Formats: sequence, C-alpha cells, structure tokens
Amino acid sequence: MKRTIIICAILCGFLSSAQNQEPSSKNIYLKANALFLPIGVLNAGVEFQVKEKITAQGDVFISPWKSFAGKYAQVYMMGFEGRYYFQEAFKHWYVGANISGARYIIQKYNYWSDDIFQYTDESPTYVSSDLYQDGYSVMIGATVGYQFQLSDRWNMDLYIGGGSIQSFYKGYHKELGVRYDTDPTRDYNRSGEFLPYKGGVMISYKL
Repeated sequence: MKRTIIICAILCGFLSSAQNQEPSSKNIYLKANALFLPIGVLNAGVEFQVKEKITAQGDVFISPWKSFAGKYAQVYMMGFEGRYYFQEAFKHWYVGANISGARYIIQKYNYWSDDIFQYTDESPTYVSSDLYQDGYSVMIGATVGYQFQLSDRWNMDLYIGGGSIQSFYKGYHKELGVRYDTDPTRDYNRSGEFLPYKGGVMISYKL
C-alpha cells in the first residue's frame, strides 16, 4: 500500500506541473483489449484528452463465464484512470493512477488444487477445488504503459497495472451450497493483497 501511495504522489506532481498546458484540440479514443476478446471476455474503455500530456480513461472488464476450464470466473469490474504522458497525449511512455471496483463469483487461484482445506480446527474439511468465493473488491494502484500509432486513427496501447486489492467475500462449497468460512464474529471474509490486476494490449480507434 505504501508503494501505491508513493506512485500516486509522484503522479500528482506530474499532473500539477502540467496544469497550464492546453492542447489545440482534444482527442477521444475508443479501445478494446485484444488479449481477452478471443476467450469471450470484454475489456473495453474510452480515453479522452484533458491537457496536452494528460488523459482520463474509463473502462470495464466483463467475464461472464459461470465456468471456465472447470473454474468459476464471473467478474464485472469498472474503473477510472488518470494518465500522464511524458511526450504528449496518446504517444509513447506514460504512468497512471487508477481506482476500480469489482463484483465477482470466482474460484481464487489458491483454491485450484485438490489439497485439503479446513477454515478452523473445528470446521469441516473440504477439497480446495470444490470451494469458490462470492464477493466484491476495491482496487487502487498505478499503471505504466507505452502507446504508439498504427495509422491515422488506430493506436496500440501496451500496459500493466497493479496495487492494493481489498476483497470482501463469502466462501461456498460448489455442490453442497454451504459456507466453508462460517465465522460468528463477521458475515464477510476479508483479504488484502498487493497484486497486478490489469494489463494487456488495447487496440484504440480515434473518434
């Protein structure tokens, strides 16, 4: 989390130094992530110019799969990002700060194995791969990327981003439908992680 705050503080410094820069015309790009479309996952957004070197982007990530390779993979995420380009908007290297929210029904990666799982010493034992999570997350972090022009109206945007992920969820057994994480002191389980949560190859079209 400290690393995220430091990155955001650096970005704020860049933004404040560019406040007096006004472009002659402001551009808007529609974009979609070419990595996810072939597997039926939509990651799309719109990026619009605010200043000469500053853009703002809104994006969505939709994975409708109730089962993907035998694992629950429903994710609905929406986010907002501010970007600072070192040369000019939509051109070459940039850094960004973002915040996102997600609603999901998934099987977290540490439950993919067939290991025995027991929530507490008094809880029943289950096979990890029979368990899944139903909840939501809030993410705040930073992005680094490189965008370049393919033609007059088409760009390619390569990027990766990550940061703090705060998750609130309930754990269930796939077949029995019972909670595996029953706790009389709270209704939702909670986890906090520092991980990458966005990235890919966006193909952008200038309006």
